Amino acid sequence: MTTATRPATASALPSVHMRALLTWIAVFAALTVVQLLVGPYVKGFPMLLRTLVITGLVVPAVVYTLVPNLLKVRTAVLRRRASA
Repeated sequence: MTTATRPATASALPSVHMRALLTWIAVFAALTVVQLLVGPYVKGFPMLLRTLVITGLVVPAVVYTLVPNLLKVRTAVLRRRASA
């Protein structure tokens, strides 16, 4: 079945556009928090080292925590809508 004909159920995988949106939300939130918390400590570092430190914190947080939790929230919302 193609994506266009697949019914939008809670168990269906989100579209590439929805995954991109959820990833963007997670990256934006994580970068903002890390910049606020770690930024003052790394502001004297060279740019590449500063970027390495910040992305070293943000990427695992986004991949292993934020995006999976956003997908769970999305599934819960879709289930609630389907049962209502």
